[in-house]
Amino acid sequence: MGSALDVAVLALLVETGTRVPVAAFCGATAGAVLNFILNKYLAFHDKTPLNAGQIARFAGVALVTALLMAGAMEIVAVRMGVPYLLAKLICAALVFAVWTYPAQRKLVFRRGAAKADADAGAGHAAHPAHA
Repeated sequence: MGSALDVAVLALLVETGTRVPVAAFCGATAGAVLNFILNKYLAFHDKTPLNAGQIARFAGVALVTALLMAGAMEIVAVRMGVPYLLAKLICAALVFAVWTYPAQRKLVFRRGAAKADADAGAGHAAHPAHA
């Protein structure tokens, strides 16, 4: 669903005159908002409450993803002349495989990260062995 939103925003913006890299950045950002909820609860089965630390990590991953998509689309669609929807497919697969999924898995939805964020937010002291 997030990918569908991403592509819809990309196509709408490109067809109304927005440069491909800018449209790709906007599409990736819009899709990321929807994907956060889908990833949290469906893909990674993270049942912890939303917290600022997890949202911040996701926002960082999403920002890097959007920047990588914009750069990749500049190269593939603009410089190489690949039609933008085909370029989107190529670039999305590449960025997802090398950055987005591994980063979300290790940084955003890793086991224990949300609990640590919640404990820190609740004012719990660090374990003495880690202090």
